[in-house]
Amino acid sequence: MAIKKVDAKVLDSILETMVTTVGESKSEIFEIEEQCRRDYEDITKELDEVKRKVAITIAEGDALEVNARFARKRLSEVSMHFAKYNEAQVRDAYERAHNMQVDLQMNRQQEKQLRLRRDDLERRLKGLQQTIARAEHLVSQISVVLNYLTSDLRQVGEALEDARRKQDFGLKIIEAQEEERKKLSREIHDGPAQMLANVMMRSDLIERVYRERGANEALTEIRSLKSMVRNALYEVRRIIYDLRPMALDDLGLIPTLKKYLQTVEEYNDGVTLEFKNLGEEKRLPSEMEVALFRLIQEAAQNALKHASPRHIMVKLSMTKEMISVSIKDDGKGFDSTQQKQGSFGLMGMKERVELLEGEMSIDSHPGTGTLVFIQVPLKK
Repeated sequence: MAIKKVDAKVLDSILETMVTTVGESKSEIFEIEEQCRRDYEDITKELDEVKRKVAITIAEGDALEVNARFARKRLSEVSMHFAKYNEAQVRDAYERAHNMQVDLQMNRQQEKQLRLRRDDLERRLKGLQQTIARAEHLVSQISVVLNYLTSDLRQVGEALEDARRKQDFGLKIIEAQEEERKKLSREIHDGPAQMLANVMMRSDLIERVYRERGANEALTEIRSLKSMVRNALYEVRRIIYDLRPMALDDLGLIPTLKKYLQTVEEYNDGVTLEFKNLGEEKRLPSEMEVALFRLIQEAAQNALKHASPRHIMVKLSMTKEMISVSIKDDGKGFDSTQQKQGSFGLMGMKERVELLEGEMSIDSHPGTGTLVFIQVPLKK
């Protein structure tokens, strides 16, 4: 394929855009670093407070243990000499022993929860330290890139004419973005999801204690809390899946797509998402699987967000030479012959397809739904 000579003015414009973009990225990374530092300070303060509460809870637990032991001893004496005590004294001894035991159990559970919270905060602090260090390193690297872009790179116009190099550079950017998505997915999975699970455990214990005391209204509120926490846990897991489906690395594109579309359908009442694989099923290079998954994900989300569809059909056909994907919805559609302002989602999709040396077409008219068709060649 012949490559046309690139005009110098066009190269200058591209360079200016790159310099601006890299400069903005540097500022954004710096902001992330500063936010992490603020989070680090806040979590450090919270950790100190949790440690203080742990110490107080341990001291209270030791005192409760002593009182519970005396209450059990008192109950044992009353039981052994039952005839010497009246009914009120017997009931009082039993209730004191029971209440002390309940208070001690709640204290131990509170201590356990505080310890778990302390350990979680310490892990988060460690993760923030690593993030801050990486951000500092990235800022340093971006400074080098900026110097390179504003000086040496302006002298190598011929190198920029190599389309292959630019394409590889774009693929590297996508790979870096996906690595960050995987990291964030792991961090959320090990953080908020675990915390919510611990809250569920705590609510179970509180429900059991309050049931013994007969506080029906409190039980109703606790059940409501459990429902809210469970929904929050589902939402956190959905966010994790959107950020980076872990099955993509383990199972491949087609099983991950099936699971993703099923999950999206569960979270969108009244919308059915159907998937059909019309060709052979095989693993592809990681960067291609990621790109194709993101393309289908973006098309489906665009339909759900803008078209109000009742049905979305995703078809994938894989041969030895080509991968074909179609995403069709029965939504309200739009005039695909007109360029919409701010349609960055479609622009990003087209850029991904171009990086894979593929083609993408969009067929849509008001009231007739939308069809997105993508073809990507498979290289040997």
